[in-house]
Amino acid sequence: MKPLDPRLLRYASAARTFLVAGAGLGLLQTALTVAFAALVSRAVVYAVDGRTADLPGVLAALALVLVARSLVGWTLEAVAARTAARVKSQLRSRVVETVVRRGHAWLAERNSARLAILIGPGLDALDDYFARYLPQLILTALATPLLLVVLFTQDPLSGVIVLVTLPLIPLFMILIGWTTRAAQARQWDRLAALASAFLDAVNGLSTLKVFGRERRQIRRIGTLTDDYRVQTMKVLQVSFLSGFALEMAASLSVALVAVAIGIRLVEGSLALPLGLFLLLLTPEAYLPLRQVGANFHAASEGVAAADEVFEVLDDDAAASPAPAATAVSSSASSPTARAASAAPTDPDVLVVRDLTVDYGGLRATGPISFELPTGRVTAVTGPSGSGKSSLVAALLGVVPHGGSARWRDGGGTPTRAETAWSGQQPGLMSGSVAANVALGDEIDLDQVIEALTTAGGRDIDPGIELGAGGTGLSGGQAQRVALARALYRIRRRDVRLLLVDEPTSALDLETERELVDGLARIAAGGVAVLVVTHRPGVRDAADRVVTLTAQRVPSGATP
Repeated sequence: MKPLDPRLLRYASAARTFLVAGAGLGLLQTALTVAFAALVSRAVVYAVDGRTADLPGVLAALALVLVARSLVGWTLEAVAARTAARVKSQLRSRVVETVVRRGHAWLAERNSARLAILIGPGLDALDDYFARYLPQLILTALATPLLLVVLFTQDPLSGVIVLVTLPLIPLFMILIGWTTRAAQARQWDRLAALASAFLDAVNGLSTLKVFGRERRQIRRIGTLTDDYRVQTMKVLQVSFLSGFALEMAASLSVALVAVAIGIRLVEGSLALPLGLFLLLLTPEAYLPLRQVGANFHAASEGVAAADEVFEVLDDDAAASPAPAATAVSSSASSPTARAASAAPTDPDVLVVRDLTVDYGGLRATGPISFELPTGRVTAVTGPSGSGKSSLVAALLGVVPHGGSARWRDGGGTPTRAETAWSGQQPGLMSGSVAANVALGDEIDLDQVIEALTTAGGRDIDPGIELGAGGTGLSGGQAQRVALARALYRIRRRDVRLLLVDEPTSALDLETERELVDGLARIAAGGVAVLVVTHRPGVRDAADRVVTLTAQRVPSGATP
């Protein structure tokens, strides 16, 4: 990321507002700095000359300038902190929207642990960028040129010395910045590797325990932790050395101006008030540049994280995926779909037309057309790889797809608010079964029991406490709790579309019949139910059947 990356202004509108506010405050602070130097030099001269009668007025003005300067500095810090919070929120929202829009296929190609670290503690490091680095960058762009103009108008020799020595600081900053950027990139890679290793170890902990390999993972995580610690110390070493180099360069430059002023004061060619004014103002000309170099290291982690965020957002912008459930050019209905007769005049029907899903240039589903009426259970069958789960993902709007899915009654595309879903993975969490069924909604125990019974889980106690990942239930019980969660949502919300992916894969035939009967009762309540299944019992009990055929052809080709 550049000192001020244009992409930051494009993706975070709050940054643009901060630049305007920072510029105004920076100009005011520069004016107060010049006034402070002038008043201090005048007060010293009055004291040396014994003009005590004039001192109170000068000291009062100096006090007002000090108060105003402090208020401006505090305001700039407050605006920077507020802007940092807003920018982080805007960038996080954009990344989350990108993940949702691009779907599982896009996310599967990336390191999820690195992405989580990126939008979590990674973006949190932008606090230092806005609070310490960017304000000094604004002052460097505004205050330094203005102070140079003041120095030139008051004493051309001092202005020339400052103008010649000032580029030494950016030169040191560039040389040190290259080293810092490389060290910070290595530190960020170590942190991402550590997070990924820890996540992998947690996900595979049961398998590691079974094969007795958990100790090896402990050693691996320990090694990665040591690498991250060593790399962090290297970044700190560079920070301390760079601070020393910048301070030395600025101090030597100020010393040159001071020596020239001292010689001329002794000779009598320079007045004392002007000499004091120049001595006070010269360090202020170097200060913003020195602070930019010193604070660059504090902001470097946030800069590295923001750079990755911009890459994610740029990749999303370049891909320009088709939005969920947006109509595209249609073709004839696919011969791979067959459906039982439906009432074409039924106004409450989800009409799917020429729906396609592509992954990496390969056609996973479609084009397929069918109708999904409320009050009916529709089964989607087909061999593995025929695109059944991709069809569900497209109807949920979590993968880019072509074609359209719209309610015939004019309700438009199915929204998240009117859709309930239960996938192949239960996705349970620690807590009670009732809490998993309600999933953040208010827990109504009677409705929880009703949802469990409808899902074929009448034998599951709602009060059972589950461990991490839903441990404590069998595979079949976990499936029924996941389906009960979708049914509970139907009871609590205005839902008219239920999507279920392989709900009976781990159930016996008797429980399967209970679950199918429950789905029929849900459909009878005015809900369109779509069930992806391999089981003949579910297929035969459905009101309608859509059959898909396996296909992996280049996208755009006719399967």
